[in-house]
Amino acid sequence: MPPEVPLSSTLATPLIRYSPPPPSDVEGNHTFKHKSLRGTRKMKLSVRKLIPIFVLILASISILRFVRILITTSSPHPLPASPPHVQQACTSPSSCSKVLTEISGNSTSTPPAYTASITAKEFKLLSNLVKQRRPCNILIFGLEPQYLSLSSINAGGTTIILEDDADKFTNYRTERAGSTKIYKVQYNVPAKEAYELLKHARRSSSCAPGAALLQVSKCQLALTGLPQEVYKTKWDLVVVDGPSGSNPEAPGRMGAIYTASILARAGNTTDVVVHDVHRTIEKWFSWEFLCEENLVSSKGKFWNFRILGHTDPARFCPTQP
Repeated sequence: MPPEVPLSSTLATPLIRYSPPPPSDVEGNHTFKHKSLRGTRKMKLSVRKLIPIFVLILASISILRFVRILITTSSPHPLPASPPHVQQACTSPSSCSKVLTEISGNSTSTPPAYTASITAKEFKLLSNLVKQRRPCNILIFGLEPQYLSLSSINAGGTTIILEDDADKFTNYRTERAGSTKIYKVQYNVPAKEAYELLKHARRSSSCAPGAALLQVSKCQLALTGLPQEVYKTKWDLVVVDGPSGSNPEAPGRMGAIYTASILARAGNTTDVVVHDVHRTIEKWFSWEFLCEENLVSSKGKFWNFRILGHTDPARFCPTQP
């Protein structure tokens, strides 16, 4: 008999440790793609967060450029604190309505009658224009001592000065020389009515450039009571520096600027120079009747417009409807 094997004897089982199989290529690729996807999502989120920042930066740059343009194109000359002129600027008819009807100022405060308001560089602009065209015909609204000096430069030409201030007229009329003539005139429309007159000019066909002769015009802006010599002469240079327009109740320059524009279009080529263009009335009426397209130079508070004669009889500026 074969020997019996005791049941208590155990079988020896080899010890085997389990180690996970190495990841396959597919699983590795899957892990890599998962990590890449997470990175891409993070990148997309970062880009989305940066977009508003870029938009803000671009908007800031645009605003800065716009402000710079406004500063560059605005008048570089500070507005005087006294006397209280019409100092507010307007950029649209609605804003002009508010500005021109709420002009601030003391009606009893007027500048000294004999204070020279023309600076040396402003006078140089005028004298250069006269030298280029002499002998020529010069019409000046407003009497300042420096304007009398233009007569000596304009030898052989004609210079007419229109002044409404009785003191200035009395003081300086004896100083006229040669062919210089000084006329006493009267302006009846106060500066505070500027915007109403502007609306009238836009509505009324009688205010069009070719509507009628100035001396018989029905336009409320036309100065019809000037000396006949003013209407009959072809002017080479017209200077608008009067009336004073120093406060809302004082006569404004609305009619003078309008009349200058009509006289200029009756000639061949006329330089119209407007003073105190830092003030609302002078600036806005120059835009309306002399036109930005005709502005050829500026010096100090002078704007120099060059008007070609016999232009469109229906409108003053090409951009007007």
